[in-house]
Amino acid sequence: MTGAHGTRFPVAVWALTRAALLLCVFKVITLPGPDVTGDVAVIYHGWYEVLKTGTYPLDDVTWQYPPAAALAIVSPAVLPFLGYASAFFVLALLCDALAFGLLLYAGRRTGRSIRGAWVWVVGVPLLGPTAYARYDLMVTAVAVAALLAGVRRPRLLGALAGFGALLKVWPVLLLVGTPRGRATRRSWATAAAVAALLVVVCSLAMPGALAFLTFQRDRGTEIESLGALVFQVARHYGWNGSVLLNYGSVEFVGPYVALVSNAALALTVLAFGWLLVWRLRAREFSAGTPYDAAFAAVLLFTTTSRVISPQYMLWLVGLAAVCLTLRASRMALPARLVVAATGVTLLEFPLLFSHVVAGDPLGILLLAVRNGLLVAATLTACVRLWRDTVSGPRRDRDALAVRPDADAESRASAR
Repeated sequence: MTGAHGTRFPVAVWALTRAALLLCVFKVITLPGPDVTGDVAVIYHGWYEVLKTGTYPLDDVTWQYPPAAALAIVSPAVLPFLGYASAFFVLALLCDALAFGLLLYAGRRTGRSIRGAWVWVVGVPLLGPTAYARYDLMVTAVAVAALLAGVRRPRLLGALAGFGALLKVWPVLLLVGTPRGRATRRSWATAAAVAALLVVVCSLAMPGALAFLTFQRDRGTEIESLGALVFQVARHYGWNGSVLLNYGSVEFVGPYVALVSNAALALTVLAFGWLLVWRLRAREFSAGTPYDAAFAAVLLFTTTSRVISPQYMLWLVGLAAVCLTLRASRMALPARLVVAATGVTLLEFPLLFSHVVAGDPLGILLLAVRNGLLVAATLTACVRLWRDTVSGPRRDRDALAVRPDADAESRASAR
């Protein structure tokens, strides 16, 4: 077990890096590129003012979030002595500290590792001030708590996953790797009950709770996504589309964009089809399977999406960190790839975002590297998950069927 002396260094590094993030979001230090705090100071604050009137932002197409997201948007009200943006940044810091504390605590248990805490310590600041300027860090903290608690408390996993899904949808994927039987029944039923209850409460409390479904459906291909690379290159060869701020993000608009967007949706459907096949064929569920499956599932969801906003990297950093709290985790390589992709993401947004928008060689290179790292992490995570739960256990069973005394011999040799 790791002693207290072994945790002082990561705590010190966490404190130093988070101080740097706070200096950035409070504009003591100004980074090149667009001001990432504008979403909080302008958009979130505007939604907050609308929500205070007792309705969701029905006339704002940039409101593309499930109904419980309103809780994150109004959360700065708990710190009335601070301005809206300042309170939001402080709450982001507290959620960051909570996730770090949970990962550090989990890593100090027998058979565990503080590698997961280190992934969080390093990965979050690699995204730069965007980490504190979006509510995704809050959602990721809920996801980290859900997975770490879910090993022994399936109902708590289900409750937090259901709540997380009503914050930003993707945490429902935390349930994909729960062991068959009682754990799955309890966690999935609890998640469904909590999500349904929240939908009902939010719908009764304010009109427009489900308006986000229409706004999200109409989104196109965002310029940082995997599919956008087609147009990043094509506009150098006569494609006559354009780049516009559309539905709250910078998207491509023009010929064949709908085709690429639909292809991305089809790819996402195929990815979830693979997850279903994996779920049906998996035979061995170890202590790390729920972590690994959630990580692989969210990688699939993120990489195939029509939109890969910079803050999505926080989801992956959080789940990678949970995986690496296990000493025997097989997700070390995809976790490192995710951390590397997060660092490249800081370069493409906000530092060199003008090059991405312009689609010049540097911008295309940054996107190709970042998205290539995500594809590599996704494929690696999925292959390792499959081998650990499907093909590997099957080979072991076949070997024992040929040599039924193999298991006895291995036990005898270990004595």
